Amino acid sequence: MSGTICLTFDDGPDPTWTPRVLTALRRRSAQATFFVQARRAEEHPDLVEAMVEAGHEVGFHCLDHVRHSQRTDAGIEEDVTIGTGMLEGLGVRARAWRAPWGIETDATRRLAGERDLRLWGWNVDTHDWRGDDVRKMFGALEAQGGLRGGDVILMHDALGPGARREGCPETVALTELLLATAERAELSTATVSESEGVLA
Repeated sequence: MSGTICLTFDDGPDPTWTPRVLTALRRRSAQATFFVQARRAEEHPDLVEAMVEAGHEVGFHCLDHVRHSQRTDAGIEEDVTIGTGMLEGLGVRARAWRAPWGIETDATRRLAGERDLRLWGWNVDTHDWRGDDVRKMFGALEAQGGLRGGDVILMHDALGPGARREGCPETVALTELLLATAERAELSTATVSESEGVLA
């Protein structure tokens, strides 16, 4: 088996868990994409800098974690305008955007086109926000056929709305296990923007 997978992390950065995810990635020389909440990014510019310096992609997630289906078009526009502006203030020009909860509206798609942002979802949801242990999460992935080239994998390096866990240690452990499994399967990792034209 060979191919490329994308590990993606939402809702950070978090001062406790993001550094541990970064360490796990560094141990395997792996690249990932972090879809950050702009307010948290502004609170932790050192972590954003660490992501960039390690070769990871910093994508935009949101300013406020609200479903776009529950916002007005003007509200979505304000969120992306202010949020991406905050990232630019940190030296990051986001190319990738994942809407909160992965919910996109016509306004989301229009704004993405106007701002030259590529919208990204996922095809593998680890459900790590539920607080499942690493064995249960990995077992669920294995039951669906395991890792495959082209997978875009959703994880969370911080606690977001609806999280049923107190921290992210199982996500760190899952990251390590996924990277070891990918290495054995001769699967490489890439950021979502690097993967364009590579993933099906």
